[in-house]
Formats: sequence, structure tokens, C-alpha cells
Amino acid sequence: MITSHHNPTLQEIRRLNAKRADGRFVTEGEDLLAAADAAGWEPVVRLRAGIDVSAEALAKVSSLGSGSREVAVYEERWGVPEGPLCIALWGVGDPGNVGTVLRSALAFGAASVAIGPDTADPYGPKAVRASMGAVFAVPVARVTSVGDLPGPTIALAAREGEPLSREDAGTLIVGAERTGLPRDVVAGCDRVRHIPIRSESLNAAMAATVALYEVARTGDA
Repeated sequence: MITSHHNPTLQEIRRLNAKRADGRFVTEGEDLLAAADAAGWEPVVRLRAGIDVSAEALAKVSSLGSGSREVAVYEERWGVPEGPLCIALWGVGDPGNVGTVLRSALAFGAASVAIGPDTADPYGPKAVRASMGAVFAVPVARVTSVGDLPGPTIALAAREGEPLSREDAGTLIVGAERTGLPRDVVAGCDRVRHIPIRSESLNAAMAATVALYEVARTGDA
């Protein structure tokens, strides 16, 4: 059993929690690791408090304020964006929003989540926790342009285009809360739609969730 937080494996976990590298990421907590197991992910390293490592040593490298009873390291998985329903994030810098979108994508049957430029890392600790395990169940892809996405592509832009409808299955593209989508991204999409609301805006995660619900409830996605 590992008893010192100076152990090389624990030091590597601390390093990955602080700044990931080598295409690996850390996941903490029994529920998240159970989600990874259910999705068929094999950990590179898995440590359980009281079995593989002392609780005190594990708490020293945990990113959670209350510590963790179980920690694992996984290899990232990146695929290609797929439809018929995909959600793409452009410039969404908050990792909590990215994780929440992953959770919504799983709930509403999206085939994939595409991570566009200037979007927070879906495998960062905050995004993984916010996803509540969905990061292990929903395919994630990197994209650099609208042309990388399966069509039809639908830009969600405040007060532009027609209201989003049940017919708008395809790739729904969501931008940052304050700045929205870049104009070249909007121009490159097949359609421009908005979510009718009375307030100024929705945050990215809520906008994505509402859009996914609206399209997925048709039964076509």
C-alpha cells in the first residue's frame, strides 16, 4: 500500500490535476469511476483509499476539498463529430458549462459533442465532474471549422434567424454567453436560429440544453 504522497504515481496524479499532459486525465470519486466502468473505459492507474493507498496520502493529491476515496487516470478519447444530432461549442471557456453540455447531450441522445476553438477542455477536472460521468458515454471530437461538422449546421444566435424548431436536427452550434458566435461561423452555417426568450441571454450550457431538448423531443434524434 502506498503511504507517502511523495510516491511517483501520486506525484503524477497531482501534476495531471494541475496541468494535464500526455493525453491523460484524472477522475476522482466512486460515482464517476463507476460511470467509466459502465462505458468500458480501462484506467491507466486506479487507486482506492485503504486498499492501494492510504486515505491520508490520497487526500494530499486530491483536487477535491473533501478528498477522494478513489482516483483513476485515463487516456483521452477523441473521435469525429457524428450526427444526426450533434452539439458544437465555440468559444465556451467555462469548464463547468462544457461538462454540463456533455451531460445534456447524453440525456437527449446527441451522437457527439464537438469542441471548437477557444473552448474549455472537456477532460479537465471541472468539466469531468460537471459532466457527472457523461464524458465517458458521449463521443467527443475536436473541430476547427464549421466544415468539420456533420450537416445541416445550425448557428444559435440571439435574436437572429427564425426560432429554433423541431425540424432543426443536425449540428447545433453554441457560442460564448457574452460574445456569441463569431460572424464567420454564423455565415458558414446552413441555418441561423434563435431560442425565443424574454431576458437578454442564456448561458451556454442552458442554451445548449434547451436546444437539444427542442430538437430531440421530435423523436428524430
